[in-house]
This record gives sequence, C-alpha cells and structure tokens, in this order.
Amino acid sequence: MPARWFWPKCRHILALTALVLVASVTADAQTGSVTLQGHVSETVALSILPNFTHSNIDVNVVGSGSTMRLTLSSTDGESSEIRVPLLVRSNTGFKISVVVESQAAALTHLSVIDVRPTGRLVSPGVVNAIAVRQEDNVDFSRPLLLLSGPRVSIGGTLDSSINALQVTLLIRMKSQSAAQLTIIGTAEPLIQ
Repeated sequence: MPARWFWPKCRHILALTALVLVASVTADAQTGSVTLQGHVSETVALSILPNFTHSNIDVNVVGSGSTMRLTLSSTDGESSEIRVPLLVRSNTGFKISVVVESQAAALTHLSVIDVRPTGRLVSPGVVNAIAVRQEDNVDFSRPLLLLSGPRVSIGGTLDSSINALQVTLLIRMKSQSAAQLTIIGTAEPLIQ
C-alpha cells in the first residue's frame, strides 16, 4: 500500500486522540475541586512620625515592628511636657501597652490625648471604636494598657502614610529627670 493512503487515516487518529484528551481534562476540571489554604499573620506595627522633635526634652527612639523604646531626658529646670505622635497600623484587633522604667518617679503623667486617622486606608469607624484608658493616678510600676481597638489598616504597607492611626501621647516629666518607656503593640487573634 502506498504511504499516501495512511496519511489521511493518521490525521484522523491524531485528531481523535487530541479530542479525547481535551474532553477528559475538561471533565476532570468540572468534577474536581480545588482547595486553597493560606494564613494571615496578625500584625501590629508601631512607629513615630519621622519629623518628630522636641525642644526641652532629649528624645531617643529605637524600635521595630510591635515594640518601641523611648528614652527621655529632661534638660529643663522646670517640669516638662511632651507630645509623642505614635503611629499604629494593624490588620487585626490590637492593644497598646506601656512599661515605664524611670529614675525616682520621673514621670508624673501619661495619657492619650488624641486619636485620628492618617488617610483613606484606615478602617472606617475605627476612631469611634477605640477604647482609651482614662485614669489620673497611674501606677507606673506595672505595665499600663493605654488603648485598644479593632483593625486599623484595610490596605497599604507598614510604610504607607495613609493607613495608620496617629495616637498622641501626653507625657509629663519632673525637671532634670530621665525615663525609659517601652511601648508594646499586641495583636488580637484573627477570627478563624
């Protein structure tokens, strides 16, 4: 038999084989299921506004992630007051606590005086849902819960300027004293 008689039959067999393979893959895709699993880490990130300075108190800020350490030294002969612009970003509920390490009770007052969003990627209504601790006689010898609230950020990164809460801390110090404050952000577990 000449080879040309086999060629039309081979083409039909190849086309039929390709059709059967495509049909079986389509059937598997329609009857099978795909399961995707992932995990989102609960995150609370703290930072201080980059242009923060103060005239009569030396301020040193060290921190990354959910912990910041502020070292304050009052160089003035009178008691000093400082307003610290703390930025809070979170993808879950959070708590902000402070541990104060000071010499001879250098701190006389610590409170939250303002909470405001920095932009459009802050969760709507979060400012109204923030619980701020309001207490006059504060015991600085133990960790102090400053505020808590729901998720702050609905997008952006840890460096975005429009997805944080700006929390203003008011700190009063005795004259010519020094203190260290460790500010700790704790994430609440995401609902499973």
